[in-house]
Amino acid sequence: MPATAHERDQWIALAQCRDVDPDALFVTGAEQRRATRICHGCPVLPQCRAEALDNKVEFGIWGGLTERQRRALLRNHPEITSWAEHFAAGGDLPG
Repeated sequence: MPATAHERDQWIALAQCRDVDPDALFVTGAEQRRATRICHGCPVLPQCRAEALDNKVEFGIWGGLTERQRRALLRNHPEITSWAEHFAAGGDLPG
């Protein structure tokens, strides 16, 4: 089940990137690797990933995942219809 606006605001307030210049997360090429490091150790990684995957966000680094990684997850795992529920149930990124 998707997060409510209030729930979304709560996890965003805890995100490691909350004070980072947004342009640092919307980069291409080799800069993406550097941008994903911002997410390492973030306490709301699952929520951020679910937000991007459930809403099919096309641009930027979300939950440490690049656009290409998110597209591959969506393409390779159509059986996951709610990433929010998947992560809330203790699921991890499928390998």
